[in-house]
Amino acid sequence: MMFKPENSVNQPVNILNEQGVKLFIKREDYIHPVVSGNKYRKLKYNIIKAKEDGFNTLLTFGGAYSNHIAAVASAGQSLEFKTIGIIRGDELFDKVESNPTLRFAKQCGMQFKFISRNSYRDKNLASFLNNLKNEFGNFYIIPEGGTNRLAVKGCEEILTEEDQTFDYICCSVGTGGTVSGLINCSKPSQQVLGFSALKGDFLKEDIIKFATKTNWKLLTSYHFGGYAKINKELIGFINAFKEQYKIPLDPIYTGKMMFGIFDLISKNYFPRESKILAIHTGGLQGIEGLNLILKNKNLPIIQ
Repeated sequence: MMFKPENSVNQPVNILNEQGVKLFIKREDYIHPVVSGNKYRKLKYNIIKAKEDGFNTLLTFGGAYSNHIAAVASAGQSLEFKTIGIIRGDELFDKVESNPTLRFAKQCGMQFKFISRNSYRDKNLASFLNNLKNEFGNFYIIPEGGTNRLAVKGCEEILTEEDQTFDYICCSVGTGGTVSGLINCSKPSQQVLGFSALKGDFLKEDIIKFATKTNWKLLTSYHFGGYAKINKELIGFINAFKEQYKIPLDPIYTGKMMFGIFDLISKNYFPRESKILAIHTGGLQGIEGLNLILKNKNLPIIQ
């Protein structure tokens, strides 16, 4: 079984708007210091399945500042699994100690294999996976970002009975697993809005694979140029939001979602007296590493 998480809470965000729209944030980042938010939800049933099937090793994939890599490493250490991370970017081989995410994962006992970005694109091919089995032996595979049917099952537990009063459920979207779980456990009267962190609308197909309802919409105007793209406007918004509401946001997912929600409220997108619940999916561990990049680019850092 997964370790018992802390409870998330719905925190009000007091915004002044003529439409009387009410906004709350479900603080899923409270669940665990590292295995927080949707990472806990996605790993829960995958780890239960791995234990049931007799595996003692978890293998997964991710980039240099991956929340998923950090979460799998931490969960593996807590639950006595060996963990293997297939890391995108062979140039990172000698940079583990200078990378906060990889350094943490290593401290949790994760073993790394660094591969080129070209090779990484083949990670789902049978030949690629067979080579990994020849190298590492038997392991339980968790996909990049953690999304599969068991992950969606875990994300279906995010909404509680008290959340039935909300008109809109908002969530950032990276691989589509979390928003699919929210769609599946939402009420027909609710609309689920997914804020894509990636450029383009191809994530719709990924959501359709897992979603069992049609009461959702993918919004693609708040990616700030694409995955992991950040600019001064977004950083300024995140820092001002934290100062005013005492809620930290990450710049890859929740920061972009919250920027989008505020923009939509200002444009009267939501009907009068609407109640909105935004899901805080965690991801805060990656801020330290991203701040190193921002400093190198002479950009403001995330406070």
